[in-house]
Amino acid sequence: MIKKAQGFTLIEMLIVLAVISVLLLLLIPNLASKNGEVQDKGCVALIKMAKSQIQAYQIDHGVPPSDVGKLEAEKYIQENATCANGSKQLHISSDGAVTLVPTE
Repeated sequence: MIKKAQGFTLIEMLIVLAVISVLLLLLIPNLASKNGEVQDKGCVALIKMAKSQIQAYQIDHGVPPSDVGKLEAEKYIQENATCANGSKQLHISSDGAVTLVPTE
């Protein structure tokens, strides 16, 4: 007796592709909206890291750093530290406050 090979029909394949397409249509806009939130959290994390490195610098040297360049020169932070999207970089004001300013 000859057995016929079993496989998927064209209709079954089209149904599977339609289901996958619907799932992708629901998923992609949701992921795109989360991109901004992720970048904002990256900027907040960068500020927290900079504040902790300023404290470490102050413990080691007895005085707070006057600018980001001193932290970079002594390898407390990497050079040109920016947010995840690269649009903002660290700035230390004269009173020691850490802020993010737009990159030039």
